[in-house]
Amino acid sequence: MTETAQHPAAEDDTAAHPAGAPARSGAWTARTEIRLLRGGLRAVRQDLITGAFAFRPLPPAPRLKALAGHLPEPLRPYAGWLPHAGIVAAAVALMAYAAAGGGMNDTQAGMVGALFFGIPPLLVLFRPVGAWWVSTASWMVMAMADLSDTWPWPPAGLYSHVLVMALVVVRTRPRMAVWMWLITFGLGRVFEPFHDTWWSEPNTLLMTSVSFVALLAAALLRGLYDSRHEIVRQTAVTEHERSRRTLLEERTTIARELHDVVAHHMSVVAIQAEAAPYRVENPPPELAQAFATIRENAVAALVELRRVLGVVRAADHEAPDAPQPTLAELDTLLDNVRAAGQSVEKVVTGAVRELPPGVELSAYRIVQEALSNTLRHAPGADARVEVSYVLGGLGLRVVNGPPRGPVRPSPGAGHGITGMRERVAMLGGGMTAGPTDDGGYETAVFLPVAAGTEPTGEPE
Repeated sequence: MTETAQHPAAEDDTAAHPAGAPARSGAWTARTEIRLLRGGLRAVRQDLITGAFAFRPLPPAPRLKALAGHLPEPLRPYAGWLPHAGIVAAAVALMAYAAAGGGMNDTQAGMVGALFFGIPPLLVLFRPVGAWWVSTASWMVMAMADLSDTWPWPPAGLYSHVLVMALVVVRTRPRMAVWMWLITFGLGRVFEPFHDTWWSEPNTLLMTSVSFVALLAAALLRGLYDSRHEIVRQTAVTEHERSRRTLLEERTTIARELHDVVAHHMSVVAIQAEAAPYRVENPPPELAQAFATIRENAVAALVELRRVLGVVRAADHEAPDAPQPTLAELDTLLDNVRAAGQSVEKVVTGAVRELPPGVELSAYRIVQEALSNTLRHAPGADARVEVSYVLGGLGLRVVNGPPRGPVRPSPGAGHGITGMRERVAMLGGGMTAGPTDDGGYETAVFLPVAAGTEPTGEPE
């Protein structure tokens, strides 16, 4: 009984004791430190070990082609290879420095140093991370052989290793600078106790300071390059999205207009099918049933059409009060352009005939947009509109001369050409648009029309 009575009190005392919190906090901190250590080791293995000697040749730098204008004519096609030439020149200079002495004990040691300290910078061109390992191994071999007057870094080896580390950071990622700097510093401290020459001091501190500054500069350069690359990528994505949005806006506009045109004709079909039986005295039941079926199908199609195409209307969009324009209103459009100060000539060839509403509307909008582009980009230029009624379709050509006045900047999303191409593609036609030899602009369109429409007049 005594033990049973005392047990709850002991639990309460332990739970309420303030020393329990620091113990749990210390355990959580230890687990966090272990997790961070494991993450760091994983990153080191990923950066410096996995695929360290993979073949990764340095590609030409396309942005350096802008410097081609400052180079002699024979060298301009090779402007993108300037980084490669610089690395090779630095490696050759290090070889010559080591061979000429460069802190080596004698001429033979200088030749060995030229080989050991000149190859790693060249290897960066093909295997960047592997080049750092080769540079580290070369320095360790030279240090253990005691072939230099300075310990543990001979001058040529110091310059070569710093150059290799900086190039590796520029070629890979900024965090590589941390791993390489820490390992280089650690190895330098390990080699210092083995130095027994009394007339020179270890230069690990010098190596640490110089490499820190060089790696910091390389990391900043790499970060700047990554930032600019990301900006370019985001700009391309934004431009692509803007083009898609422009395309969708034009398709939405076309769908709205076709909705109005098709809905009108479907309504007429339904009304005529409903009134047709009353136009005949005592119509056969089969005929009345056929007209009733036509009317039901027309009404059902009209409901589905409004349901599908109506979703493209904006919340504030209202159907136009007037009917959609056709080529019959083309003269009014040209008068408005002339009133704006633009000289426009219209030429109609072929037998004028009534075309399907979608073709009439698209042809009017194409001419309207082409003339709007003329007003915007070629102020004061003479324009010519050609409408050709040909067998199997309708041809349109809008051409203008060079501008006669100052052209104001007109930033926009390029709706004009995009909208015209969408209308032409919807009707299965063809379109070409581009500058003319005299500095003007020409837009040519062909809209196919099914045979069966009758001429309604003579050419104007």
